[in-house]
Amino acid sequence: MKIHLNNFLLMGCVIALFVLACQQQSTDRRRALRLTPAFITQQLDDAVAQIKVLADHVPADRMPRTFQADTSVSSDTEWWTSGFYPGSLLYLYEYSGDEALLQLAKDKLTILEKEKYNKGTHDLGFMLYCSFGNALRLTGDTAAYKEILLTGAESLISRYNPTVRAIRSWEGWTYPVIIDNMMNLEFLTQASKLSGDPKYRDIAITHANTTIKNHYRPDYSSYHVIDYNPADGGIVAKKTAQGAFDESVWARGQAWGLYGYVMMYRETGDKTYLDFAENVAAFILNHPNMPDDGVPYWDFDAPDLPDESPYAADYKANRDASAASILASALIELSTHTAGETSAHYLTKAEKIVESLSKAPYKAESGTNGGFILKHSVGSIPHGGEIDVPLTYADYYYIEALMRYKRLLEG
Repeated sequence: MKIHLNNFLLMGCVIALFVLACQQQSTDRRRALRLTPAFITQQLDDAVAQIKVLADHVPADRMPRTFQADTSVSSDTEWWTSGFYPGSLLYLYEYSGDEALLQLAKDKLTILEKEKYNKGTHDLGFMLYCSFGNALRLTGDTAAYKEILLTGAESLISRYNPTVRAIRSWEGWTYPVIIDNMMNLEFLTQASKLSGDPKYRDIAITHANTTIKNHYRPDYSSYHVIDYNPADGGIVAKKTAQGAFDESVWARGQAWGLYGYVMMYRETGDKTYLDFAENVAAFILNHPNMPDDGVPYWDFDAPDLPDESPYAADYKANRDASAASILASALIELSTHTAGETSAHYLTKAEKIVESLSKAPYKAESGTNGGFILKHSVGSIPHGGEIDVPLTYADYYYIEALMRYKRLLEG
């Protein structure tokens, strides 16, 4: 009995020390935070005001996409960005408690629901998890949202090929898989939690591992597209679609990958993903072409493009605020999975990006920009689309970064 009691007391001491260590780490992190509660509150208040301006420009049956040539551009719900607007509304409802924002989000969820049956896209994580996932998180209404999410997860895994060991991205090509697809894996990990069925999470892990193996160069930069042979899983080609050239470093792709591997560590606890995320972060943050303000060029190779490049004459200097907002959100989370100087380093870099995005030239004046928060994002220069304009996903990840930082301030 005495031995058992000693063991019990020892265990209690270990647990107490662990709790104290966690509390100390949280306290240390709060002390290290450089952005003030007033600053974050101001940015979120401005975002609430701006999204209400945006709401006045959005047709009832459409989703906002961008604003260019003084014209609001919207999309149908099949477009890959359709989940970001309701997701932004839900984040800002979470912050403000403004029921009008929740109602606006619910109205958009009504027209978005049919995409749960869409098996023609890999982007269902963006479309359904950023929207319905946030709705479920905030309301707890499984009756309203569980079936939608699980049906959507089934649609997503219908694109998985066990021979390739990855989820197909686009039609055409042979069997293309893009780095962006890392962002849809969180949807699958959550579907396993929601359903109790491990198959979704297993596919997410397999896809993430395949991407580590084939998408990344030795310096931890990522190709945009790996085209596979679906019959044997071999690689047909390593290409780009939105970067400057096949071997270039397309900025948003690097941010997608970092965000995805930070998330995979959070969801699995597998340190392989944390180590990989840190290597990817090091490549991005230490790149000689990373601007001092932390807002990347649309492609890290853009400033050095040779004259013969079709983009050299006009697009050497374009920044991408969307890549910056994704990067900021990922780095804030990465700082919570690391400690000491490493954590502080990621946090300092994220703070710089958030500061840069929260002022001119990136942040729009209230009431302008068609209601979008950020300016100077890049959709696809090779396709000649959405160049130097606001983008709905830039705003979503900027708001998410602000909300994540707010949680750090709150401990």
